[in-house]
Amino acid sequence: MKQEILLLAIILILLISEIFIHKDKKSSIIHLAIFLFGIHTAIGFFAIEESSLFGGMFRTNNMIHFFKNILNVGVLILLLQSADWLKEKIFNENRGSEFFILLFSSLLGMYFMISSGDFLMFYLGLELSTLPVAALAAFETTKRISSEAGIKLILSAALASGVSLFGISMLYATSSSIYFSNIAEVITSNNLTIFGMLLFFAGLAFKISLVPFHFWTADVYEGAPISVASYLSVISKGAAVFILMILLFTIFKPLMHIWENVVYIIAIATMFMGNLFALRQQNMKRFLAFSSIAQAGFILLGLMTGNQLGVATIVYFVLVYVFSNLAAFGVVQAISLQTGKENMDDYEGLYRTNPKLSMVMMLALFSLAGIPPVAGFFGKFFLFTAAASKGYYLLVFLAVVNVTISLYYYLLVIRAMFLRKSDTAIPYFKNKLYMRLGLIITVVGILVIGLYSPLYDYIYELSSVFE
Repeated sequence: MKQEILLLAIILILLISEIFIHKDKKSSIIHLAIFLFGIHTAIGFFAIEESSLFGGMFRTNNMIHFFKNILNVGVLILLLQSADWLKEKIFNENRGSEFFILLFSSLLGMYFMISSGDFLMFYLGLELSTLPVAALAAFETTKRISSEAGIKLILSAALASGVSLFGISMLYATSSSIYFSNIAEVITSNNLTIFGMLLFFAGLAFKISLVPFHFWTADVYEGAPISVASYLSVISKGAAVFILMILLFTIFKPLMHIWENVVYIIAIATMFMGNLFALRQQNMKRFLAFSSIAQAGFILLGLMTGNQLGVATIVYFVLVYVFSNLAAFGVVQAISLQTGKENMDDYEGLYRTNPKLSMVMMLALFSLAGIPPVAGFFGKFFLFTAAASKGYYLLVFLAVVNVTISLYYYLLVIRAMFLRKSDTAIPYFKNKLYMRLGLIITVVGILVIGLYSPLYDYIYELSSVFE
């Protein structure tokens, strides 16, 4: 529990700092939080031993530890991109420490969720990861749309948690245990177990924004602060995908002949729904919301394998997705903070005034679209290879069709930035240090991960624990 204890210590330090730091110097908490979390992220890369605690309720291994490191890197980038917004918009209202405390509390819940060894620890982690984000979605209290986002998220999350908990109760009724290892030994394909599994899947599908559980996504992303929208899109979704993958590949492996058909249909529906609705969007936050829904559909291709190859491709794709999506959200945040503009039309002529920002956005969108040689191409290629290895050729073909659709709407943004002219183009501005550092890290990640093939081999080796 090294990472969990360290993160809890950071939360307590920030709570104490909020009490003792004078209100005129409260903005120094930004530097403190980033510094402490940077140390926490660095310490996370030290190796750990496989272990379990609380009678098997909490467990960890090298793959789980590696995935926590992915989440840490994503949150660190998000903190860097959020620093200017917090300093200029939030700390002036004599608040802001709550942002870090809620964010880190949510991340702590995700740690417990992906390390859970039974459904009790899983559910506690799920709730701890969800409830703080609902408060974060409504963090801009002066904006009505932000309050609406928080209400929509908390109501939707409550419904999803209830459905998931109902499914867990059915699994307990048929197996007489809440421990994953015990359930895996006795699980059978009776109707009550299947129904419980489907309800449990529906609860997690909400967090991943899978169709038809995606209706909250665009409205919440649009109303929430950009930092919170990117957290929901990347960190929250990544953790939910990881625990769903673990449970499907371990506990529910004997029921694969059932859930693979469900995943097949939902993957197709999610890809098409996300991509087709993204074509119509003008607001960049809604645009990226539907883009993230489509990306979730692509992730499901890796679930179709049920083996080590599927684990490796999903984890690799999530790693790529973290850098790509945070780069796109980072540019949107930088522009919104300087100008308040968030629509696609506002980006016309951006390359002539802010060429560096335009290049970052182009790399991010190319990676999300899967264009070589950036990392997103290899992420999708490995997912397609995994699905094809099990004979799902029609699914791979439909995924390629969706890649083509997504390329079109990603190019709409690139066309606006590079080819369109505007008399009211966004004027030149220079980002501050933290934002520049956050964007640089995302660009390095997009380029290096795509070109550094041993990283995938390393992830594949770690994935052997789920074989």
